[in-house]
Amino acid sequence: MALETWLFKVKSAISHSFDSVITTNPIPKSSKKSTVIGVLAFEVAGLMSKLFHLWPSLSDKNIVKLRNESISIEGVRKIVSNDESFLLGLACAEMAENLRILAKSVSRLSKRCSDGNLRRFERLFDEFANSGHDPNCWVLSCKEMEAKNKKMDRYVTVTATLYKEIEELTTLENGLRKILQCNDHEQSTKNEQKIMDLQQKIFWQRQEIKYLKERSIWNRSFDGVVSMLVRSVFTILARIKLVFGVGHGYGYPASLPRSLSASATVHPTENPNNFVSGPLMSSSATTKLDHQGFFESNSKLLKPPETTLGASALALHYANLIIVMEKMIKSPQLVGVDARDDLYSMLPNSIRCFLRSRLKGVGFSASDPLLAGEWRDALGRILGWLSPLAHNMIKWQSERSFEQQNMVAKTNVLLLQTLFFANKDKTEAAITELLVGLNYIWRFEREMTAKALFECANFNGVLMNNSQKSS
Repeated sequence: MALETWLFKVKSAISHSFDSVITTNPIPKSSKKSTVIGVLAFEVAGLMSKLFHLWPSLSDKNIVKLRNESISIEGVRKIVSNDESFLLGLACAEMAENLRILAKSVSRLSKRCSDGNLRRFERLFDEFANSGHDPNCWVLSCKEMEAKNKKMDRYVTVTATLYKEIEELTTLENGLRKILQCNDHEQSTKNEQKIMDLQQKIFWQRQEIKYLKERSIWNRSFDGVVSMLVRSVFTILARIKLVFGVGHGYGYPASLPRSLSASATVHPTENPNNFVSGPLMSSSATTKLDHQGFFESNSKLLKPPETTLGASALALHYANLIIVMEKMIKSPQLVGVDARDDLYSMLPNSIRCFLRSRLKGVGFSASDPLLAGEWRDALGRILGWLSPLAHNMIKWQSERSFEQQNMVAKTNVLLLQTLFFANKDKTEAAITELLVGLNYIWRFEREMTAKALFECANFNGVLMNNSQKSS
């Protein structure tokens, strides 16, 4: 009976303490405006993490890198655009759009603040974006923003740790509940020490969580935390406009025949200008954006023209296709017939038509080692500028998926560095060239392998005949 009484007390204590962890200090209705962040700390930490990653991307070092390297990538100049101001406009528009989405989340939180100015954040932010008017002086200096960024980084780290510790507490309490639900007297006696150990672990786990809540944003007021977010958003927008030289006009920021062989095979194209593209939007289209608000202008600029892969929803598919071909080109001798058929099944009708036209009249022989070498060089050159855009496309997409799941934003890759704004016809011409070259070197490798096996079989036959004669 003593053991059963003790177990009943443990059950009651665990149930009461577990419920207290879940409910977390209810706030009276009268003080709703001054409530603490509480469980919303995890959402707020996600916003802080995104702002934390967006600010460094606007540093002098990264902007210089963007101008001198990112928009000068060979593939970007060949199939996206060779107009520098247009590319810088795309970079500016994407960063502004990322900030607009963050500001929307901050606006939702600001509605719960007691400060009237914070509650009006959405209207004040739009006004600041369109006119530069900052009545509350929310824009921080670079030095102040750096200090704020470090503070947000600490909050994000501690809040992430808090999340893990709460999960661990839940696991421990669930384990204890399962043991306490056992009605077998002998088993309960056997697990008495285990129950006491779990109790002790739960106690210390709660102490750790209490300590982390004090250090994180869990127990901070809405006004204090939202004020930090609001100032960061204003400062980042001011920085975007400054580094890209954008005023209130919202335009772009101101600131590239041989004969066939005996086998009638197709030779690699030698004209490197085949894939060079110009601006995707005319200057007249740009002026139409000047009469709209800042964010509206940037959102429209990010809408891909009809001639691009983004508009036809093929950017991600072509990125995967290019990466598959890249692997095959590196090791053509390992490509089987099934893999070749699978690759062909990935091709849309437009590329199949290009491919049939390019291979028209091609013979079945592929035994010229010089031509095979030329094709390898040509494919290497095309992959040299096309492959980075394909990999960037996959990376950009995966980062956004990761962001949605884990509330962490990374801005390592911009849309302009992917296939999203790539000219559809020029990209398909490059892919077709890769397919033609892959077809030749694949057949060449098979013919060389077959020839080697045939010669080896003949050699073994001669050896066997000689050995039989000698015997």
